[in-house]
Parts: sequence; C-alpha cells; structure tokens
Amino acid sequence: MIDVHGVLALSTGYYALVVGTTAVIMLVMLYRMFTRLRRARWIEDTPTSRIRSAAQGLVELKGQLDPGGHTPLISPLGEVDCLWYRFKVEEYRRSGKSSRWHTVEQGCSERPFVLRDDTAVCWIVPQGAEVHPSRVRRWEGHRRWPAGHSVRTGLLAGLIGKRYRYTEEWLEEGQLLYALGWFQSQGGGREATDQQSVARQIIGQWKGDYAELLARFDRNGDGELDMPEWERVRQAADREAASKLAARGRAPVVHQLAKAPHRGLPFILSDHHEENLSARLRRQSVLSLAGLVISGGLTGWLLLALAR
Repeated sequence: MIDVHGVLALSTGYYALVVGTTAVIMLVMLYRMFTRLRRARWIEDTPTSRIRSAAQGLVELKGQLDPGGHTPLISPLGEVDCLWYRFKVEEYRRSGKSSRWHTVEQGCSERPFVLRDDTAVCWIVPQGAEVHPSRVRRWEGHRRWPAGHSVRTGLLAGLIGKRYRYTEEWLEEGQLLYALGWFQSQGGGREATDQQSVARQIIGQWKGDYAELLARFDRNGDGELDMPEWERVRQAADREAASKLAARGRAPVVHQLAKAPHRGLPFILSDHHEENLSARLRRQSVLSLAGLVISGGLTGWLLLALAR
C-alpha cells in the first residue's frame, strides 16, 4: 500500500492507475489549451476575402448558406430541414452504484453545400471541419431513435423503457456562415498546366494500347515506329494537349473550401459572429489552462507521496 500524505492508502496498481489518469488528463488539457488559443489567433489574424478575388490557400470567407441546387437534408433525430447536421444518441446506463451516459449512435452529414457572397459562390466540403453551430437541441426520451418510428410511448415506456439523451446540431439555408479553410479554384484557365507535360501524358496513354498506336502512325507497315513516325506521334499529342487546355480554359470557375492538405492548418465553420467565435475559443483555452493546473497539481501531489 502507498500512503498518500495520510489522506489515502492506495494499492500499487490502483496508485499507478490514478497517477496515469491524471497525467493523461494533464496532457489533454495542455494540447487543448494551445490548439484552442491557436485557432482563436488564426481567426483574429486572417483577413476576410471575397470569393472571386481570394488567393489560393488558407483564407477566411463570410457569406450566406445555400443548398447549391440540392434539396435540403433532413436531420435524423429531429427531422429538421438543413444543409449540414451532427447528432449523438446516448443511453443512460447503471453499473452498481455508478451511472453514466454512454454514446450508442453518432454521426454527421458530409454532403457539400454552398457559401455565397456578393461576388461568387464557393462549395464547402465539410469533411474534417471543426463546426460550431448555434442551432443546438438536446432532449431525452425512451427510444433509441426519437423520430419516424413506431415504438412504445407513455407512462409504461417511461417506467420500463431505457433512457436516452439526444443531441442534434445543424446549419440551415440562409444563415450567415464564417469559414476558415483551404481555398482552391478550378476551371477558367486558372490551372498553370504545361502543354508539354500534358502531351507526354497523352503519349503515355497511347502507349498503353501499342497496337492502336501502330495502326494510327505506322505508315510503312513494318511493325515499328521510326523517327519520322514518332515525330508525327508527338505532333498529334501536342495538338490534342492544346485542345484539352483550351477546353479547360472555357470551363466555368468552381471555387471550393475544404480541409487543408497540410497538418496543423485550421478548417473552421461557424454561424457565430467572428468575434464571438474567437472569444468562445479563448474561453475554452482558459478553462483548459485551469484543468491543466488542477490535473498537474494533483499529479505532482500524488508523485510526492513516493518521495516520503
């Protein structure tokens, strides 16, 4: 047994478990403190761009949510018309004298939607985003899925049924959205593509069907391509590459905001005002600092018991 300053007497195994738990909590609080503070700084220091003139890379956009021609999604719990949703179903479980909420179902939508400002529209690809919606609903019931199911209701269900808690968040059409993420534009000739590299790709594709290549360019029928015939292959590939690049230049410009390809860069979506979101993240950072101090102090207090 390990005497913890005369307050507790713990077995070696239980002592190690408690110390390990508090140390893990301390590391989690440290990580959360710095990541929340860093996100708040990103929001405060990144200027807002217009979609049409935004630079490629990390940008901040503001605009109105639009379905982009799609029919609205229907949230799975509350059956709310929306453009994005996130849900969680928890079951209340008892084990001896302890009880807790256990997550049994959770998920979020991944269908892209549109952010529109007064210059253009941008498709938002929400996979991997940190979303902070203001529309949040939480309620309880006695069935796993509260909407659209024929199940027991009434007093009997409350007495003998299981207890569930539902949480649902969503973004809906017409809301103002703040978005910070990786911006890319395609079409309209924006891609800097070398015609020679496109021609080489075309020749590589033609080589995959060598019989067809011979049928097109082997003028003397000897079963091989000599130097003049290879020159004609290159000229034909150059013409096709030029045609492809011209078609790309005529294509409409499509803007997209998504998760950055590089680690460490933020992807944040929120219908909160920019200043409110920044203040919210800073509060979370301060609370994480308090958790760090408490868990760190507790870990140190426990470790000092070994030095006695």
